[in-house]
Amino acid sequence: MRLRYAFLVACLGLATPALAEFRPVENEANFRALVEGRELTRLGIRLQVLPEGQITGRGFGMQVGGNWEWRDGYFCRTLQFGQSSDPYNCQLVLQNGNTLRFISDEGTGDQADLRLR
Repeated sequence: MRLRYAFLVACLGLATPALAEFRPVENEANFRALVEGRELTRLGIRLQVLPEGQITGRGFGMQVGGNWEWRDGYFCRTLQFGQSSDPYNCQLVLQNGNTLRFISDEGTGDQADLRLR
């Protein structure tokens, strides 16, 4: 189980190559409009960011859940994977078409690209 958790965390935080031009998602209303009724996907990962402040989905066969809020221009969230959890982290969100890039630690950490479907 620990190996699956480590793999999931690594995949959610892998650096991804720069695509065309990513632009910041500047406010909560814009972020909500992007994710409402859609899934965020990446190889082995399917998540929904719900308007009530929950995150739900699956990642590499494990149930994923958590909570989120928009604070000071950042997407701040906690995540739980099975019996493990990822601590509260505020992330910069960038958009390029149907791709959202989440950069941890207020834009200074690891990044992950997720497609909107």
